[in-house]
Amino acid sequence: MTRRDSERTPGPSRAQRKAELLAAIEQQRIDILVEAERWQHASASLDAGWQRLKQYRGLVYLAGGILLVGGARHPNSVLRVVRRLAAGGLLLNRARRILQQVR
Repeated sequence: MTRRDSERTPGPSRAQRKAELLAAIEQQRIDILVEAERWQHASASLDAGWQRLKQYRGLVYLAGGILLVGGARHPNSVLRVVRRLAAGGLLLNRARRILQQVR
């Protein structure tokens, strides 16, 4: 027995190990593609909502500026308006949920 024979360890050959690693990498790529597709499908409604919100960006800036100017002059009235808007938004959200449950 030569020195090289004694240094070898029993097990898969180098070509077999390479083939196993390449197969594992290919499987990981497939898994990533599947998960990316699922993630895009799950976040589609959020993306659509964000795009819809971006359409009204100028109006949001304008409303924010008006609130800031009004808040500097009369802080209590702005707080009252913001509270009423928040309450109205919550009321609409609850009404929408109730209507969906009734259907």
